[in-house]
Amino acid sequence: MIRAADMLIARRADTRARADFATWKMMAKLNGITALPGEALTFLESYKALLKEMPEDAASEATIHLIYKSYYAKMGGVGAPPELPARSSDPVTDNVTAFKRPPVPRNKPTAPGAPAKPRLPVGLIFACLVVVYVGIRYYLMQ
Repeated sequence: MIRAADMLIARRADTRARADFATWKMMAKLNGITALPGEALTFLESYKALLKEMPEDAASEATIHLIYKSYYAKMGGVGAPPELPARSSDPVTDNVTAFKRPPVPRNKPTAPGAPAKPRLPVGLIFACLVVVYVGIRYYLMQ
């Protein structure tokens, strides 16, 4: 029987193993292999050995499984790591959603008998502000 805590550790270990392997693989492609820790170099060497025997997808999964076992033990998992459900093999083509502008709120139509609200023109508001400003300046200058 697998405990819930062990399953939680297993999921975290699997997620971390997949992320670390992808990072290590990308760093190796970008000639940043010297910056990797020794453990990463060991796993990448085993990955290269597996590539000679099997296709890239199978070699990647086998290497991720080795990293997963290692991480499971380091994170405190008890016994053999549980088998996790297989990841979907459907490739993700596009996970970006198109941007859509939010709908513009329309003015609510007024009732036939209700008076419409009068709107002040912008020029009138500006003129009032100028008058207030000049009045304050005139008052402070005397």
